[in-house]
Amino acid sequence: MSYYDCPNFYFSGILKPEITVKYFAVFIIFFNSGLSLKTEEFTKAIFQVKIHVFIQGFTFIVFPMLMQTLATVLAPGPFDRDLIEGLKVLGCMPPPVSSAVILTKAANGNQAAAIFNSAFGSFLGIFVTPTLILMVVGSQADVPITTIIVQLCMTVVVPLITGQVVRHFVRVWLERTHIPFGSIGSGILLLIIYTTFCDTFSHKDINLDAINLMSIILLIVIIQAILLTLIFVVSSWRSAGFQSADCPALMFCATHKSVTLGIPIIKIIFSGDPSMSVIAIPLLVYHPSQILLGSLIVPFLRGWLFTQYRHRKSIARNV
Repeated sequence: MSYYDCPNFYFSGILKPEITVKYFAVFIIFFNSGLSLKTEEFTKAIFQVKIHVFIQGFTFIVFPMLMQTLATVLAPGPFDRDLIEGLKVLGCMPPPVSSAVILTKAANGNQAAAIFNSAFGSFLGIFVTPTLILMVVGSQADVPITTIIVQLCMTVVVPLITGQVVRHFVRVWLERTHIPFGSIGSGILLLIIYTTFCDTFSHKDINLDAINLMSIILLIVIIQAILLTLIFVVSSWRSAGFQSADCPALMFCATHKSVTLGIPIIKIIFSGDPSMSVIAIPLLVYHPSQILLGSLIVPFLRGWLFTQYRHRKSIARNV
């Protein structure tokens, strides 16, 4: 079964998000990033190995272990068994290719690092995520690696490089014009939030009682809040060795999970399993929650970064 043979999880309506969001919106996000990001900043970000190790290590090692531990704790209780499996699967997912970048940029964080790790994590996820899922749930599947790589190249790498090339020719004009790249990204993010919410709560094949559904929503919000707080505290420690601007990138890239890559992988691995739709619920709930929660803390992070910047300038003056 190939990626395109999988039944589509996106609802089909007037907005056609299975096309406009999945392809065009993500393309615009990374073209926008390529156009607005200084080439030297992106080049510098590639060599920020400490950031990459932290994000990818948290995504593919720490997060899965935490979800496995949580699943073990919840197993004796009344929680739906398939939802518990879904939590394990959620922990194995790669970072998304768009939301972490938009939120990091909105918070005035290290956008270059966010772009690199979102793209790199997505590519890693093609290989690592199925392996992790097979380890935690013991299923077998043949994941269409080539197809997913091509799609990632077309929606992430190509627009990013195109944006950088265009920037090379219109750099002076861009600096004079002050295009509202942030507003463009925020508008696309609103579209993603809306369509994701519609998609999440429009499935008719999900057989789950209201108590379990509300419990998983509450649990996921709590998990996200704890992880975001944890990474903020750790990354803002002076002894950790990160810059203040790295903090939003670390928070969003390390805690966010990709529904775009995740759902096709789930549908491939659990093909024919009647519990597949319930197993996918934690990821379907996690995705809009991470965007909403991230949007809520962006103003705080922006203010915190501004305070840190003023503090550094004050110290520099007194030296």
